[in-house]
Amino acid sequence: MIMFDLSGKTAIITGGGTGLGEAIAKALAEAGASVALCGRRMEPLEKVAVQIKSSGGQAICIKTDVTKRSDVQSMANETIEKLGKIDILVNNAGINTVKPFLKMSEEEWDAVLNTNLKGCFYCCQVAGKLMVEQKSGSVINMVSVFGLRGFMNLSPYLASKGAIVQLTKGLAIEWARYNVRVNAIAPSYIETEMTKRDIEADERVLQYNLSKIPMRRGGKPDELGGIAVFLASDASSFVTGETIAVDGGWLAL
Repeated sequence: MIMFDLSGKTAIITGGGTGLGEAIAKALAEAGASVALCGRRMEPLEKVAVQIKSSGGQAICIKTDVTKRSDVQSMANETIEKLGKIDILVNNAGINTVKPFLKMSEEEWDAVLNTNLKGCFYCCQVAGKLMVEQKSGSVINMVSVFGLRGFMNLSPYLASKGAIVQLTKGLAIEWARYNVRVNAIAPSYIETEMTKRDIEADERVLQYNLSKIPMRRGGKPDELGGIAVFLASDASSFVTGETIAVDGGWLAL
């Protein structure tokens, strides 16, 4: 199992205080990585950090708004100051607005694109520069099956996640010569606070989502931990530019 060992590695996880970010942070820490938990609210970050430390791991919390380049730069600086380097970046911060396209305001559109896409741009530029300089690193972009398939009433989310799928490929090609790998994870319906609000609150939407999943259930956040460790570790040393679905079979239909 030495290929999956992340001892001595340092990881930044944006949106690391809840949902998928929390699960991935805990998985990376369990594999041996020191983790920087980043997000706009400190309370959930600190809760996750306590849990990681109680299990023998190392974690720090950094208040970060990924829509602000200055915050992202400070996030990287503090990670290096406290943990020494950046080996792994998990771009997980994201929001969603569920609304028909013709009723979508410009402000709502911008809010989703600024967080999901521009936030990923800032983080990739800042952390990617350091990885290129040290000639090693792994970037993991959290996308969605909705970055690869259409769905109603999710236009800005679809646009942002589809763009990140393509950004993943472009950066993988640009940075391959520097031993920096860039991949994406595309979940389907995973049971988180966001999906409780956007999916589970409406029985019709929930049943439609479940009908698209051959396993006939939503995923658990912990079920993304393994693929994140794989992509962060030497086990995936020849994998770059890929979007790997963790979807219960959604994209197989």
